[in-house]
Amino acid sequence: MKQLKRSIEGNHRKLPRRISRRTFLGGIAAGATLNVVPRIVLGGKGHVPPSEKTTLALIGMGGQGHVNLFNFLQLDQVQVVAVCDVNREGGGYISWNWMQGKERKMGGREPARRLVDEHYAGDKGLGEYRACKAYADFRELLEHEDADAVMVATPDHTHAVVTMAALERGKHVYCEKPLAYSVHEVRQITEAARRAKVATQLGNHGQASEEARLVQEFILDGAIGAVHEVHVALGRRFWDPPARGGRPPENPDVPDGLDWDLWLGPAPERPYHPAYHPWRWRDWRDFGTGPLGDMGCHVLSTVFKALKLDYPTSVEAKCTEIGPEVHPRSFKVQYEFPGRDGMPAVTVTWHDEDFTPPRPKGLEPGRRMISPIYIGEEAALMGHTLIPESRRKAYGAPPKVLSRSPGHYKEWIDACRGGAPAGSDFVGHSGLLTETPLLGNVAMHFDKKLRWDGPDMRFTNEELANRYLRRDYRKGWTL
Repeated sequence: MKQLKRSIEGNHRKLPRRISRRTFLGGIAAGATLNVVPRIVLGGKGHVPPSEKTTLALIGMGGQGHVNLFNFLQLDQVQVVAVCDVNREGGGYISWNWMQGKERKMGGREPARRLVDEHYAGDKGLGEYRACKAYADFRELLEHEDADAVMVATPDHTHAVVTMAALERGKHVYCEKPLAYSVHEVRQITEAARRAKVATQLGNHGQASEEARLVQEFILDGAIGAVHEVHVALGRRFWDPPARGGRPPENPDVPDGLDWDLWLGPAPERPYHPAYHPWRWRDWRDFGTGPLGDMGCHVLSTVFKALKLDYPTSVEAKCTEIGPEVHPRSFKVQYEFPGRDGMPAVTVTWHDEDFTPPRPKGLEPGRRMISPIYIGEEAALMGHTLIPESRRKAYGAPPKVLSRSPGHYKEWIDACRGGAPAGSDFVGHSGLLTETPLLGNVAMHFDKKLRWDGPDMRFTNEELANRYLRRDYRKGWTL
């Protein structure tokens, strides 16, 4: 969307937006001026009355937090009432506008608050609008704001504590991937969501796409026959790994406006360093879940849905270790899944950086491989395309038997408003999905195939591996 190309630095332009009675009253209370009241303030045909809007608070206003904010601001059913970040304001974030590549932008709670206020003021004659609250501590936000729903886009190591706190207050929750840092956390969050009976959604946007449905429909239609193998390959990340295998030795001052203790949350005590914050944290084992945790929930979502996968029975990894503090960047992880619902047993193999999947039979010479690759008994799918080209032309498109998504964000908002569960609901899909890449991270510590008992959440042939299913929390923090 063109609106995603706005800058949040300084004099960024306002996003055109209809305003609600709640916005109007909030603006008046904050000293807004108004000469003519737009009809839309009072509701009307095609617009959601203010009293019926889903109120939303956003926690974690870095790059992805701002991407989510822009998308939620486009939905007429939503009113953003509060934002939260441990950083007041600062630079160095990966661009919140991915179309601008590696360009870095401002992030933090104050840029987000200004963006919301200016957006709702818009060009409707309100002048100023100052109703969006900004918090440093998510616990204070949840204590003081009666929002219907909460978005969580903090670093991996705090996903669980924020999400659990929101669920325990009966909030609908949208959480960025992965759902949590450890398998134990994911299992706890999934069960909490089941008890809370609220609308949930993981931030794996591709699950709502047309391509995801095409893959499922090809396999449902038997286009490639029974699937016994799936291969995923991503190649190199656009960012470089940490320069050192160990922790950085320097102890620079904490930037003004950043609450480092809050940023650490339940993670081990570590001195502040720009090697961790604002966005390089994902490579560090203390804070992130590495490349597999970063992309596993995106890529494996369609694989899980198309093949009706449940718990794997084993996981095995090979990797090049960078150091004890840092996740490997070059690795291969293989999962075995049993037969289920009329489908045969299948292996799913993740190839990262220096590992390459086998070339599928029938792929034309010189043609580039595209991931994921589904190997069937009769043919193969590469991405959402049948191969070879001759088979694609002869087969055509599969029958459309699956409902299409109104959009990843709107799915969740519709669910918050009483609609069907979203496509990446914690209980129905993304809890189990998230556990799978995190199991791969555990397997990287062992040079053997680990047997997994999913229902009991334990490895059966390596007791030491079970220690990696959870982490100790820093004093003062609990799930």
